[in-house]
Amino acid sequence: MVIVQLSGGLGNQMFEYALYLRLKADGRQVKIDDRTCYGHDGERPLQLAGVFGVAYDRASEEEIRRMTDSSPNPFSRIRRKLSGRRNLSYREAGVNFDPEVLKREPALLEGCFQSERYFASVADQVREVYRFRKEQLHLSAQAEQLAERIADSPAVSVHVRRGDYLDASHGGMYTRICTEGYYQRAMERIRESVPDAVFYMFSNDTDWVKKHFTGKDCVVVEGSTEDTGYQDLYLMSLCQHHIIANSSFSWWGAWLGGNPQKKVIAPDRWLNGTECRDIYTENMIRIG
Repeated sequence: MVIVQLSGGLGNQMFEYALYLRLKADGRQVKIDDRTCYGHDGERPLQLAGVFGVAYDRASEEEIRRMTDSSPNPFSRIRRKLSGRRNLSYREAGVNFDPEVLKREPALLEGCFQSERYFASVADQVREVYRFRKEQLHLSAQAEQLAERIADSPAVSVHVRRGDYLDASHGGMYTRICTEGYYQRAMERIRESVPDAVFYMFSNDTDWVKKHFTGKDCVVVEGSTEDTGYQDLYLMSLCQHHIIANSSFSWWGAWLGGNPQKKVIAPDRWLNGTECRDIYTENMIRIG
């Protein structure tokens, strides 16, 4: 058996569940661990089922303990002291596609799995699973109005991730990548081929966006919270073109976009100090 561990926000959960779908399609016995990383203070919400109505085989606490050799019973504790832990956890090696992830069994798979290469063979199934259904979303009136405006314009989603990305605890991993200059260059690139483009700005720091992007062709999207951020993802997916941040959230907003001629602009660097070659899809335009 293989267990895929869910972790992080909605974008991360979507990558992890896509791997689950790939492994199931390969005929593997696979379950989801949605216990370990959720239900604690400060954790992001587990949103997959609520947003997309997905179903999965859920690993029990006992199955997770067997994988990690962490049973609290006295016999197991003594055995671990005498012969060491028999931990079957496997953490994805680095940030790029790790083929070992698709081979390990039995295993508890931990990681982000942020590459289309993990699920390319089931991409159509993933796209269908992540198809937004309005009856599931419970959109706000504001989101409904924006959806109509986006449908009637050459809309471009622009995702500006700040807030938590500026936290010192990340050690500067995300900083100085998606700068104001990056967005200005990306927007000019879009304007060259889509002169009537309307840029819908999605951000967790709307005050900063309002201060730095004041053009008449910019619309700042407001009103979403951590719990309702999926509405932003839905609106992003409706846009014709996309300017993404170094974020799994806007990666999915662009990937789910249905325009076959879509332009997707991404930062040339995804993380500081690490080459992230496999996060990029074939159609992405990389800008420094």
